[in-house]
Amino acid sequence: MPGTDPVCTVPADRLPSAARGGPVSHALSRVARLHRIAAGRLLRELGLHPGQEFLMMALWDCGPARQSVLIERLGLDPSTVTKMLQRLEQCGFVHRRPDPDDRRAVVVEPTEKGEELRSAVEGVWRDLEERSLSGLAPAERADLSRLLARLEENLCPEAGECAEPGTAC
Repeated sequence: MPGTDPVCTVPADRLPSAARGGPVSHALSRVARLHRIAAGRLLRELGLHPGQEFLMMALWDCGPARQSVLIERLGLDPSTVTKMLQRLEQCGFVHRRPDPDDRRAVVVEPTEKGEELRSAVEGVWRDLEERSLSGLAPAERADLSRLLARLEENLCPEAGECAEPGTAC
């Protein structure tokens, strides 16, 4: 098809002029935005805002953690994590307490209500996966997963966030 990049479904003349040199990056940004919106709608039913589920996942997988460790693990601004924790605490999903080894530090842990939220979040992610990959054959899903992993690998050095496998906690 004239005027299109073979790897991009949006004709070049429909891309913003500044994005014409990066049609895949533009498509990836659009997909990421739509994925976040869809996730937000599903998570809202659980009383969560987008991103809060990642904080909860870190606590579920690693147990109670210092707030400073969560900030580092999530790669977010300290004020963003503080705001997330305030909201999660107001909803009864987490509890913050002084670290017994360093009273200046704060330890965060999921409450019983926060632990019960886990299965619902797992369901949201399964649902989002199916909605996102609807119509793709198993081989296409595997290819997409492999290609996205490669993109992540390529971008890690730019973002300065390359973690070794198995170092989530």
